[in-house]
Amino acid sequence: MPDSPLLPLPSQPPGTPWPTTEWPRAESRGRSGVSAEALLSEIDRLVRPEARERSGETHAVVVIHRGELVAERYGDDKGPDTTMISWSMAKSILHALVGILVREGRLDVHRPAPVEAWQAEGDPRAQITTEQLLRMVDGLDFIEDYVDGDASNVIDMLFGSGKADVAAYAEALGPAHRPGQVWSYSSGTSNIVSGIVGRIIGHSREERLAFMRRELFDRIGMRSATARFDDAGTFIGSSFVFATAQDFARFGLLYLRDGVWEEQRLLPRGWVDHARTPTPASDGEYGAHFWLARNGSGIFHCSGYQGQFVAIDPSRDLILVRLGRSEPEQRGAVFRSLDRIVRCFPLLATGAEPAAP
Repeated sequence: MPDSPLLPLPSQPPGTPWPTTEWPRAESRGRSGVSAEALLSEIDRLVRPEARERSGETHAVVVIHRGELVAERYGDDKGPDTTMISWSMAKSILHALVGILVREGRLDVHRPAPVEAWQAEGDPRAQITTEQLLRMVDGLDFIEDYVDGDASNVIDMLFGSGKADVAAYAEALGPAHRPGQVWSYSSGTSNIVSGIVGRIIGHSREERLAFMRRELFDRIGMRSATARFDDAGTFIGSSFVFATAQDFARFGLLYLRDGVWEEQRLLPRGWVDHARTPTPASDGEYGAHFWLARNGSGIFHCSGYQGQFVAIDPSRDLILVRLGRSEPEQRGAVFRSLDRIVRCFPLLATGAEPAAP
């Protein structure tokens, strides 16, 4: 649990339209409260071609402040209508789908996970809860390694022997630890959750995709969003949602606004706090299918392989989307650039001036 209360989540400012159809733009309303010159300089430092050696390719940066789009920049041949891959940011979208089922009373995350493959008498996995899966403390023996293909469960699951039925592949894994004791990041765990969600929603890929569109994507205007399914009809919730940078920002705004959109509650009360409450075994690094900043800022974020980020900062009423392609050794430079962009904006509680770039 956090050492201090979670930062309050800001409401949509009065008079600011919800971006269900299009993003309101701050330049026409004069409410960004930041130096446009400093902000654009930091974004340019990240996107320009000369930055590739330091931080890799940045395909898109979108900045949302107080519910308005204040800046966007695209690299190479990308633009506002270009759909790009989420990689593991899909896990956070999966958290929202679970929340919708919780709101509807169709799933209790604190009960043992409804996985038929674990129900044989004496199977220790039968006591794993959906909550433990969401927090990745299920104890299953899954190796998340993107370099050593021979030893990697994630590569085998997504591109090898498990690709036709990713949930079944992950459900077949044996236990390595007692549930709740050890945190271990696992794309297999997410696909087990996705299998649970799919079986509750419907029997076919078409039913499941229709639910995602009707209850989430269309409700918040993510009209570019599409999900990839395996041959068994399971949404590959570990890795594959495609959307524009502006639509990923819409997803961030749903969580910044506590699961409310156009004054209607889409996620259960407290579900966003569920996402951003630290999992004790993760040493403050992970919540529930969301990553957490460990610098005390209160930022929580969707994160994907190759440096995809939707950073959500309640202290500044800010969303920062970065999509691109960076190697592991370049991530530090990406984080430093994103931190400088964030610090261009004032803290809501103190009204402090933005830090100098």
